[in-house]
Amino acid sequence: MPRLAAASLAGTAIEFYDFFVYGTAAALILGPLFFPTFSPLAGTLAAFGTFGVGFVARPLGSVLFGHIGDRRGRRPVLVGSLLLTGAATVAVGSVPTYDAIGMAAPVLLLVLRFLQGLGLGGEWGGAVLLTAEHAPAERRGLWTSFPQVGPALGFLLANGVVLALSATLSEAQFAAWGWRVPFWAAGVLAALGLWLRSSLAESPGFLEIDDHARVPLAEVARDHWRLVLLTAGALAVGYAIFYAVTTWSLAYGTERLGVSRTVMLTCIMAAVLVKGSLTPVAALLGDRYGRRPLCLAGCAAAALWMFPMVVLLATGEPLLMFLGFLGAMIAFITMFAVIAAYLPELYEPRVRCTGAAVGYNLGGVVGGALTPVVATALVEQGGRVPWGVGAYLTGIALLSLGCFALLPETRPVPVAAVAAEPAMD
Repeated sequence: MPRLAAASLAGTAIEFYDFFVYGTAAALILGPLFFPTFSPLAGTLAAFGTFGVGFVARPLGSVLFGHIGDRRGRRPVLVGSLLLTGAATVAVGSVPTYDAIGMAAPVLLLVLRFLQGLGLGGEWGGAVLLTAEHAPAERRGLWTSFPQVGPALGFLLANGVVLALSATLSEAQFAAWGWRVPFWAAGVLAALGLWLRSSLAESPGFLEIDDHARVPLAEVARDHWRLVLLTAGALAVGYAIFYAVTTWSLAYGTERLGVSRTVMLTCIMAAVLVKGSLTPVAALLGDRYGRRPLCLAGCAAAALWMFPMVVLLATGEPLLMFLGFLGAMIAFITMFAVIAAYLPELYEPRVRCTGAAVGYNLGGVVGGALTPVVATALVEQGGRVPWGVGAYLTGIALLSLGCFALLPETRPVPVAAVAAEPAMD
């Protein structure tokens, strides 16, 4: 289990590095380079629009790779998704800007972002299921929390590279070529990830299935559609919180408040570091007290904290901004630390890879794709304190709270057993 958990963690960290480095670049530099004819606000909105395309692609990736995972095994998903995401990320770093090739530049950016999302849509399901189906039932929450630490590490790595470049390069150098370096580095990381995953064994949960689904998506749509919608709605708040903090607030702080890029990145990274460190702790609580209670508690905390968070952000003071981000990240991880155990336990084994991945990534469309765009637009309608953003995030938290309330508890059901889907009908 330690070797498997380490490989899953490393893989998700690399995949999410690829995904997050684009979000950081969209907040800081892609608007002027790829949409120079737009106003600063419109350029930022357009850059966030290409950012959102990755989320739209993620459910499609979960269908594609979920089919492979349910038909051929979890292990091939890990290799294919990593190759696709890594290649697309390296290519983003090589796209000429608008000044060089005109409208072809943002079109290429859009296509490559779509491919990034397609690969990431398969990554989460493969990594989590391979770990969940190997793990003992009484510690499944703990072991599956390690892939959930991967996004935090990927974010810290992506933003650490950008922070180092920002601190050592001039604005002109960063705009000319420095922003490309984090994308090119993805090639080295992808090669490392493939090496780590080359010796992983197929999950016993998959090998024990006697009758594999012929068309997993059709079965999910027919028999589990309500569960998919509920899990997507339940997870929306996590995505909304994370990308409000890590992507929208970065653009808001640098463009609206005049805070330096280095200060904003440092505040955000410090909060994400604490969030990553607390992930196994929250997962252990999930093993002891159940998945659903922690999810309900995290949603309630998010609903209560969104207005204080935007007030603290609007001060522009580093310590206060960090405290605002930290409260949001703690609410977020209270839910998402146990999700990697919760979702596989909700779906039956023959369609688990497709069902869990589609539900997880649809939540990203609802919460992650729209949040930076909506929040940026809402800021323009208000004063210094973005009350509209606080109201928007609180509304999503309440939606997710209602969805979690309708989901059943699963702990400590053995993951190989048929999940409690009949209770949903």
